[in-house]
Amino acid sequence: MCKRIRQTLSFQGNNNALIPQTSFIAVALNGISTQIGKQKSVNQNSLDYKIYSSIASTLQACFKLKELKQIYTELLRTGIVQNIFLKTQLIIKYAMLGSMENARQVFDQSCERDVVLWNAMIRGYVKNGLCEEALKLYFQMQLEGVQPDKFTFPCVLKACSGLSALLKGKQIHGHLIRNGLESDAYVGDNLLYMYSKCRSIEDARRMFDKMSQRTVVSWTKMIACYAQNGDSKEALVLFHEMQMSGVKPDPLTVVITLPACADLGALEQGKWIHHYIVRNGFGSDIFVGTALIDMYAKCGSIEVARQLFDKMSKKDVISWNVMIAGYGMHGLGQDALAVFAQMQEAHMKPDDATFVGVLSACSHAGFVDKGFDYFGCMSRDYYITPSVEHCTCMVDLLGRAGRLEEALDFIKAMPLEPDTGVWGALLGACRIHCNIELGENAAEHLFRLAPGHSGYYVLLSNIYAGAGRWNDMERLRTMMNSKGVKKTPGWSLIEVNKEVHEFHVGDKSYPLSEIFYPKLKTLAWHMEGVGYVHPRNFMFCDMKD
Repeated sequence: MCKRIRQTLSFQGNNNALIPQTSFIAVALNGISTQIGKQKSVNQNSLDYKIYSSIASTLQACFKLKELKQIYTELLRTGIVQNIFLKTQLIIKYAMLGSMENARQVFDQSCERDVVLWNAMIRGYVKNGLCEEALKLYFQMQLEGVQPDKFTFPCVLKACSGLSALLKGKQIHGHLIRNGLESDAYVGDNLLYMYSKCRSIEDARRMFDKMSQRTVVSWTKMIACYAQNGDSKEALVLFHEMQMSGVKPDPLTVVITLPACADLGALEQGKWIHHYIVRNGFGSDIFVGTALIDMYAKCGSIEVARQLFDKMSKKDVISWNVMIAGYGMHGLGQDALAVFAQMQEAHMKPDDATFVGVLSACSHAGFVDKGFDYFGCMSRDYYITPSVEHCTCMVDLLGRAGRLEEALDFIKAMPLEPDTGVWGALLGACRIHCNIELGENAAEHLFRLAPGHSGYYVLLSNIYAGAGRWNDMERLRTMMNSKGVKKTPGWSLIEVNKEVHEFHVGDKSYPLSEIFYPKLKTLAWHMEGVGYVHPRNFMFCDMKD
């Protein structure tokens, strides 16, 4: 690599160059540093542009940090490294190789810094996950009076997204308004993404509504903002508005939208999107195919999900994971484990998410011994260190099987700190098996870890109700009131004619309530007629705040 840079420095494209070619050849090939001292001066501007371009190409072809450092040393020796174009190329290449310390060294040694050099350094920090350093450099850039351009702001907005730094993001939003760049489509898309990652849906929507030109990227980012922040219903509304506006959804748009259908159980809308995918030839996309499988599985059509899975010409680990998890959530543990076996036969290496699906399937199917076998082989055969999520599955596995003491022993032996998922699994199992003592133990940890979560109070209250301990139920209600914890009303969703309707417990304000509630009573009467008994010991849910 250094030989190539030496050859570049002896480029013969300019016979009038003030730098004698023989001197560079001597320096490069013979390593005689004294030759540089014989040079009285080096005029950077005298070098032909082709030389800089050739050096830049050499830098781009370098894929080893050691070689890049050797080239930089050679450039330092000649003195031409002070050229700002070469400095920028060096920073970009160091950033690509993950060496931001070396990139910063080049930056700090630069006598001249234009906006392109600053952008290269900021972008390098962002790409290497050093978002705080990127923001520090941006504000230093402001202090030094360098005017940011339309390539600066997307980088710093991504840094704000990575840190969920909403206030700094709004501050930078103000800067780009003053620079007249808010209307730039690329900058606007990054603003949407920043507000979405910072969970500021209202700001994202205001920005979206102000955009004069909305590209497919703009629509997709706004849909993702709703879908990823828990407003799946609005995500679907916006997806339909996108089509009405004449903007054609692309594969990424449907991959973002299908989980919203799954979240709402909106099977008919999911089917419509499936037809759209087929009509537009997106079906062979592996990400689209996996999203479809996930949607059908979560909407209850596990057979359709399996048909799509079997038709996939190419499957990645996520595709296998989704199919395993789909069977698991339907309680079809044997089918889930069969898919896992097929995955192994296909020589597809499972990851940590695979084993979450496998262990969860064992839990729902009651395969305790198999669950322990898979938990052991995860680290033994695949060198995957068990996470808190895997441990949660094991506690749930033991708890559902009624082996509550073993579940508690498992928690105590965990090398990781148990979180709300672990203790929540134990509390849920205590409710199923009416174990008051262990339930109180689990609840105590949960009240400390998540003091404002009403669901854990409800679970403990149901345990008390099952044992007829009404005084303890009242004590729990008093505790909730004193801590300001409010019970979240139960709700359900129904899809009718591709429209999702939402119902809350006790809410009779819906226009068709006079029709729905008598129908529900009729259904309840038929259920009791075939032997269903309502668990009346779980009474906390019916208590008024």
